[in-house]
Amino acid sequence: MKKIIALIMAVAMLFCFAGCGNNDVADNSSKAEVVKSDVEYIKDKGKLVVGMTVYEPMNYKDENGDWTGFDTEFAQAVAEKLDVDVEFIVIDWNNKWATLESKKIDVVWNGMTLSDEAKANASCTNPYVLNAQVVVMKADKLDAYKTEESLKELSFAVEAGSAGKDIAEEKKYNYKEYDAQSDAMTAIKTGKADACIIDITMAKAMTGEGTSFADLGVGISLTEEEYAIACRKGSDLTAKINELMDDMKADGSLQALADKYSLTLAE
Repeated sequence: MKKIIALIMAVAMLFCFAGCGNNDVADNSSKAEVVKSDVEYIKDKGKLVVGMTVYEPMNYKDENGDWTGFDTEFAQAVAEKLDVDVEFIVIDWNNKWATLESKKIDVVWNGMTLSDEAKANASCTNPYVLNAQVVVMKADKLDAYKTEESLKELSFAVEAGSAGKDIAEEKKYNYKEYDAQSDAMTAIKTGKADACIIDITMAKAMTGEGTSFADLGVGISLTEEEYAIACRKGSDLTAKINELMDDMKADGSLQALADKYSLTLAE
């Protein structure tokens, strides 16, 4: 009788272990489910959400209060090819990576420098526009500051989290951080800084006669760089944008857009 009971218990335990094994397989199978691609995610919700700052000539508002600029029109063209709408959201540039990963936005598309930091925190597209970091100051002082060494006596304004801030730090310049490049330029106008380090694309568009910063001028260039678009790490959207970008280069529409905003495309 004891042998029969022992046999029954052994069989029961065998079924138990078999059941547990099946649960493990089910769990592993569940974990192995393929995560929906970013391209599918964007197409399903019907909208590409672009994270940006107010930055002429890349993203800014026209006289009707509508977003315009090179990156604005570029993003709109890509969204149209994906058959989705596009939404532009002004973000805190210093927190752009966390905003991107949280899916509050789908891309950082705003004259973003293709830097080591960008490559480490996001999946970046191929470069599309050439840029440089330049010094902007009162136009009547430009002749006195033509070398990097001469700049060391100045106080600088820079955008937080920007390539300009990185250069100021690297060269050990005296600087203060602001929320946007336009704020850095305002700091010069109001006497809070002697100069700022910003993108040449914005510097050319925002200084000189007929602009809001008519008394400011563009000084020496400190670096040369390229712009790219940031997608989430591992995102298949990167390759898709690269593909559509190549199509727009081939049909001439991207060059036409660059000509419209006086920009130079990256090779």
